[in-house]
Amino acid sequence: MPPTRRSFLTQLAAAGVVAPAWLSSAGRAAEPGALVEAFAPRLAAAVDAAGRIAAAMAGASSDPAVVAADEPRWAEVQAAWAVDRTILNLENGGVQPSPAVVNHAYLQAWLASHEAPAHSLNRVLWPQVEGVRARLAAAFGCDPEEMALTRNTTEGIETVLLGLRWTAGDEVVTTTQDYWRFQNTLRQRADRDGIVVRQISLPVPAESADEMVARFAAAITPRTRAILLSQVINLTGQFLPVREIVHLARARGVLVVVDGAHGFAHVPLTRDSLDCDIYATSLHKWLGAPHGTGFLYVRRERIAEIWPLYPAPAELRGSIRKFESIGTVPAAPYLAIREALDFWASIGAERKAARLRWLRERWLAPLAAEPWLTVHTPRQPEFAGALATVACAGLPPTQLAAWLWERHRTLVRPIIHPEFQGIRVTPNLYTTPADLERFVALLKAAATKGLG
Repeated sequence: MPPTRRSFLTQLAAAGVVAPAWLSSAGRAAEPGALVEAFAPRLAAAVDAAGRIAAAMAGASSDPAVVAADEPRWAEVQAAWAVDRTILNLENGGVQPSPAVVNHAYLQAWLASHEAPAHSLNRVLWPQVEGVRARLAAAFGCDPEEMALTRNTTEGIETVLLGLRWTAGDEVVTTTQDYWRFQNTLRQRADRDGIVVRQISLPVPAESADEMVARFAAAITPRTRAILLSQVINLTGQFLPVREIVHLARARGVLVVVDGAHGFAHVPLTRDSLDCDIYATSLHKWLGAPHGTGFLYVRRERIAEIWPLYPAPAELRGSIRKFESIGTVPAAPYLAIREALDFWASIGAERKAARLRWLRERWLAPLAAEPWLTVHTPRQPEFAGALATVACAGLPPTQLAAWLWERHRTLVRPIIHPEFQGIRVTPNLYTTPADLERFVALLKAAATKGLG
C-alpha cells in the first residue's frame, strides 16, 4: 500500500527518529519537540507530492530538452523533497537528500526490522532484498548474479583494487584527477606489492574525446594490467569516454575498472552502453536512495579472479555473493531503493539528465562571460551534466565556500587540486530557478565587493 500522510506521521512519531537533538546551522542543539512539530508535516507533504509526479509529467513533450525548461511540470518534483528551504544546498555531488517517499519506505522497513530482528530482519526483510537486486540489475542491464550490493562506490572499487592479483612490476594507469581514496589504495598496493602506478594528466576542461583516449593509449605498456577510470571526474564533473577507453584497453588485454560514483541515475546508461567489465557506484548520490547504498558490477567471467575484502566460503569463489560476506547489515536502506527506482522512473532518465543540465546552465550561463570567472567544466552535453567547477579571481575557494555558508546559508564544495582550484556547484532536481538566481547574485556580489 502506498504511504499516506497519516501513516507517515504516525510512524514518524512511533520511530522517535527525530527525537534526539539535531544540530542547527549555528551548531546548537535544536529542541526535539520543535523538530517533530516542524519536520513531520513537511515530510508528509513531500511524500504526497511524490505520488503526483507521474501525472505532472503526463502529456509532456517527447523532447527532454523541452521538458527540462517546462517549469510548471517540475513544481511537484521540487516539492517531493522535505528539505530546509532556508538552506541553498548546491553541494549535492557528495551525498544527496533522498526524496521523502524514499525516507518513508526506509522508516517502515527500519521499524519492521526491530520487531524481532532474528526473524524480521534475517528471515522476512533480507529475502526481499533479492527483488531489489533484480530491479537494479535490470536498470543497469546486467544479470543479478553479476551485481553485489555494497555501501558505496569506495567499497566496490577498493574491493577490486585490493582484490586483483597484481605482483611487483605490474602497472596500473590512472589520472591525477581520480578520487583521492582510490589513489591512496593504489599507493598502498605500490608500497605493499611493488606495483607501478602511472598517472596521466587531462586538460581542464577536456573537450576532445579523441585526445582523452590518446592520452590513455600512450600510457599503456606491456606491463599494464588495469586502468582505473572515472566515468565522471568528481572534482569538475568532467565526463570521460568510457566505452572508447574500454575498447582500447580490452584490445591490449588490459582490464578497466570504472568508478561510476557520479554516473548511474545522473546520465542515462547501461552496462552495454559502456561495455565495461567492472563498474561501481553509490546509490545515495544521483539515484537518491538511502545513504550507505551502492552496487558493484563484475562481469561473470571476471568474478573468480578478484579476492573479496572479507573472506567468504571457498564455494563462493565464482559467485558475486562473496563480495557481500561482511556480517550483519541493515536491510532497510536496501529495501528503500525500490522507491528510489520508482521515483526516478516517474521522471524518466532522459528528462532528469536534461533538467540537470538545464539547472547547471541556469546559473552558469549568466556568469560564464564574466572576466573574473574561470570555468573548469565543459558545457557540451556529451562532456558534463549537473556538476560544474568554477574559479573566481581573487577569491580563494575555501574562503568563498565558508562565506557562502556562514553568511548566506549556501552550500558548495571547495576544490583544491595541484592543477586547478575552484568551487564545485551541484544543483539537484529540487533546486528552483529562484535558488539559482540567488546564487548568481551572491557570486557577483562576492566578486565585486569581496567577502567582507
